[in-house]
Amino acid sequence: MSVFQQPSYKGSLLSINKHFETIYPALFRKVSNPPAVRRERLEMKDGDFLDIDYAIQDAANRNNRVVIITHGLEGDSSRPYIKGMTKAFYAHGWDVMAWNLRGCSGELNTLPRFYNSGATEDLDAVVAEAVSRGYAEISLVGFSLGGNITVKFLGESYADQYPIASSVAFSVPLDLESCSIEIDKWHNYLYTRRFLNTLIKKVVRKAEIFPKSFNIEGVRKIKSIFQFDEIITGPLHGYKGAIDYYTRCSSAPFVPKVSTPLLVVNALNDTFLSDKCYEESTFSANPNTLLLKPRYGGHCGFAEFQNGSTYWSEQVATEFCLHPERWLQGK
Repeated sequence: MSVFQQPSYKGSLLSINKHFETIYPALFRKVSNPPAVRRERLEMKDGDFLDIDYAIQDAANRNNRVVIITHGLEGDSSRPYIKGMTKAFYAHGWDVMAWNLRGCSGELNTLPRFYNSGATEDLDAVVAEAVSRGYAEISLVGFSLGGNITVKFLGESYADQYPIASSVAFSVPLDLESCSIEIDKWHNYLYTRRFLNTLIKKVVRKAEIFPKSFNIEGVRKIKSIFQFDEIITGPLHGYKGAIDYYTRCSSAPFVPKVSTPLLVVNALNDTFLSDKCYEESTFSANPNTLLLKPRYGGHCGFAEFQNGSTYWSEQVATEFCLHPERWLQGK
């Protein structure tokens, strides 16, 4: 019997610089011939909603398996990395549910709250919806903030009630506090400003509807992701502040509790991740989990120009979800 070889990412022309690897796929990638999607609204018990894009193999004959894909900070289901992953799984026979976090589908959500790195109750609602539609085999894929939500969800006890077969998470900020310090460094200034520009615009719109829920004067002084989480994200979602939010929502402490196959892929040149996101000890004691640390890849990059329109991350995700036991054998 041949020994399984994990696919290694050797990088691309973009690997000369970690920012190239991060920016090019996000801004310039075009996913050719993606599967058609149908958007449906999931009404939440708290009166809010989530918009989900479905790619269905055959509406007349219910597929048995589905992959649920979660995007990152200020992303949405139309981003190239979501479309690419949708196309890859669809080509391998999965139905796909690519969901939008609250307020990210192009329409402001109806409650004062937004999304956050620990909002596993929303992923839980999406997984429950998949089960209600008859899917007996569910895979999860998450990116960045969505990767943290995915890992945290898998380590929480109620995840065991679902038929989750496998999961993959890319560019995961396993330790939120140290990653907030990293993203606020000068070399990430352009990313920080871009995130804050869209986040603050949403807050200003929210404040017009829910003036008692927001300190609008404090919002205008925000200059960093930490300050945003200290003033907005933490208090708005029931945390004492940024540190309390980071401590309770970081996914690293949940890794030992994961009971289904999980692969986390964090590139060593990821410009947003701290050293705490590469600690082997977090994964080594749990036979269900595996950490890959390719030298290149950037943040949610992993561009592959030698393999048609399929990126390395999409190859890895589909191969792991097809045969997780091969990846975890001998761990």
